[in-house]
Amino acid sequence: MNMTAVIQLTISMAIFGSVGFFTINTGIPAEELVFVRCICATLFLGGLWLITKGYKTEKWSKKELLQTLICGVFLVLNWVFLFKAFYAMEISIAISIYNLAPIFVLLLGHVFLKEKVTIPGVIAISICFLGSLLIVGIEQLQSWSLVLNSGLIWALLSAICYALTMLFGRGVTQLSTYALTWIQTGLGIIILLPFIHLDVFRGLSPTNWLYILGTGLIHTGFVYYLFFNSIRLLPTLIVSALLFVDPLVAILLDVAILDFRPAALQTLGMLFIFGGIIYTIVNPPKTTNSLKEGG
Repeated sequence: MNMTAVIQLTISMAIFGSVGFFTINTGIPAEELVFVRCICATLFLGGLWLITKGYKTEKWSKKELLQTLICGVFLVLNWVFLFKAFYAMEISIAISIYNLAPIFVLLLGHVFLKEKVTIPGVIAISICFLGSLLIVGIEQLQSWSLVLNSGLIWALLSAICYALTMLFGRGVTQLSTYALTWIQTGLGIIILLPFIHLDVFRGLSPTNWLYILGTGLIHTGFVYYLFFNSIRLLPTLIVSALLFVDPLVAILLDVAILDFRPAALQTLGMLFIFGGIIYTIVNPPKTTNSLKEGG
């Protein structure tokens, strides 16, 4: 076991667990925040790519480049929807639903790739579905307007886009992770540019800017550097287990700093969701890779 890699991955996931807290304190909409995040990641990781001279050993292919671009679209949408969910609902609830992504990988893999859904997969999906109902509250599902206002749609869309990023990224094996992320975040800048309103950056306080730059430089640049440096040196099962540091920190911050107090059924729902995901990791389908790309 490479303990340095374990420590790096643990630190990266712990830091990323605070992204929801940073997001709601930036004072800008989700689209503009993701735009800043893409700029910071492109500059930070692109710089590392050049410094390490990794670009000299890249193996380019049209197929992988196309897959990378498709992944980039879903990655950017994933970020936008997740940040919208943070603004609409408690961080703990949003991050719990967001971590349904591995379950959506099972479902989407079955629908589009004709992958077999095993009994463990069905059990995990059922447990997580029940957990989702409990965590959001059945009363929130009684009308479409309540569903929209609850933030549930944004959280589910973020998880689905995350799952699509994982599915389309399976076949990308030759490009380095630095090249992969640099292309995706660079594409994000292009995609979001027409939708950006620069007026939202006026009148922001120094604290707002601290959180904005922290989200871009720390949660994207520095965290991705630690994440990519570590996952290559660790077994998939260890990586999958350490990824739970992210939601754990997010929930602890939500409770300790933002005074979120989950109801008994919401707590049960969270346990169901993470229990179902852990069950998926312990009993993974042979064709499903449980390793996630950084969030």
